[in-house]
Amino acid sequence: MNTSFKYTRLSKNDAACLLVDHQSGLISLVQDFSPGEFKNNVLALAASAKYFKLPTILTTSFENGPNGPLVPELKEMFSDAPCIARPGDINAWDNEDFTAAVKKTGRRQLIIAGVVTEVCVAFPALSAVEAGYDVFVVTDASGTFNEVTRHAAWARMAAAGIQLMNWFGVACELHRDWRNDIEGLGALFSNYIPNYRNLITSYLAKK
Repeated sequence: MNTSFKYTRLSKNDAACLLVDHQSGLISLVQDFSPGEFKNNVLALAASAKYFKLPTILTTSFENGPNGPLVPELKEMFSDAPCIARPGDINAWDNEDFTAAVKKTGRRQLIIAGVVTEVCVAFPALSAVEAGYDVFVVTDASGTFNEVTRHAAWARMAAAGIQLMNWFGVACELHRDWRNDIEGLGALFSNYIPNYRNLITSYLAKK
């Protein structure tokens, strides 16, 4: 029996969401998910952050080069959120404007997703752990070249104490209790999980 384990849960009062380098050029490199599936997962995480009113920070890397601009859906969804255009820093944590924006949130739990997993996600995630943050990487809203690369990145991050979750798990852990808002959470899930729409439709029909 492991008596030293402590279950660190995500809290909507202490979490911030960092969306790193979801750019039109970089997303074309993602091969470990289908394009439609990956886009759905990224937008589902973004919608979850919006639903739980999490401070959200967007960042791009060398967007005037081949990496391209931020995908328009995220820009539209978070039109008022900080968007840090890094001139060349590969590790977002090396950019002072980015780390200043993170500190300004006052949150100690960081939910991170991005492209590509082993660089744009792993580098700032590891740096944030070193800086004393609790880090949660959203695996299905982060993409890379192939599954071998993905699993190597996951192993490296897990070894550093980073928690690996999917967007659905993030949303459920933040919500804690269905009774907090059945219709609201149900609508969020229904928008991004087709089979869940059937479940919620059935539930609402009985009311």
